[in-house]
Amino acid sequence: MRSIWKGAISFGLVNVPVKVYSATESHDVSLHQVHNKDGGRIRYQRKCEVCNKVVAYEDIDKAYDDGEKTVVLTDEDFAALPAERSHEIEVVEFVPADQVDVLRLDKAYFLEPEERALKPYTLLRRALEDSDRTAIVQFALRQKTRLAALRVRDNVLVLQTMLWDDEVRKPDFDVLDSTPRISQKERDMAAQLVDSLSEDFDPSAFTDDYQEQLRTLIEAKIEQGAALDTEATFGKQEEEESADVVDLMEALKRSVDRKNATKKAPAKKATKKKSAAKKKAG
Repeated sequence: MRSIWKGAISFGLVNVPVKVYSATESHDVSLHQVHNKDGGRIRYQRKCEVCNKVVAYEDIDKAYDDGEKTVVLTDEDFAALPAERSHEIEVVEFVPADQVDVLRLDKAYFLEPEERALKPYTLLRRALEDSDRTAIVQFALRQKTRLAALRVRDNVLVLQTMLWDDEVRKPDFDVLDSTPRISQKERDMAAQLVDSLSEDFDPSAFTDDYQEQLRTLIEAKIEQGAALDTEATFGKQEEEESADVVDLMEALKRSVDRKNATKKAPAKKATKKKSAAKKKAG
């Protein structure tokens, strides 16, 4: 991994120099646009509306327009801001971990300590673990002041940026003003459905079906071109059972029954695969 930024966690009078790394990456298939008539690549140009010339990215500045005046801001202007010059990740407060609303969490970063800062880094990590609290920090990155949560993942400090309070929209749905009556039987059946779907969360057990199918489609089109047989490539798609069930109890019951049936299914499939393998080997 390559660090994207260097800074220092300010923890009271303790200073912990760190390198910042993106903690996530996209696995999506990279696609670009083409002309559907001849397959030619579509490219976008940054053209100046005054001189009508194509402008290189390094020759582009940003500007603020209030409707009457335009103020041009150069890279030097942004670099002159005190917040931009500071590379301090200031711990503002420690809050109970369960008070950090997941709706506010945004991009995550790993923090690697410099070798000379390993002891204070470890001390801060253990302080967070022992107190079961999350550190709320502020810092400036890429021309923005950031609010973030500093927490522990395994033995690494993770910095996760947060949305500001005015960036989280408030739901305003009139339909929720009235509360329908839920019977005890419906609640019991819903609890049974929840119980049938209850597992320990294992993120590795989930796959991005869309991206896998997209890769399969691309490989099939490379081999077969316009003669692609989608049914042969993906198999015959079974029609999904209609979810338009008026009776809530009936819908809950059918959901529980379906889940119970799928729990039994894997053992049968495994037996079939094993038999097929034996037959092929013979």
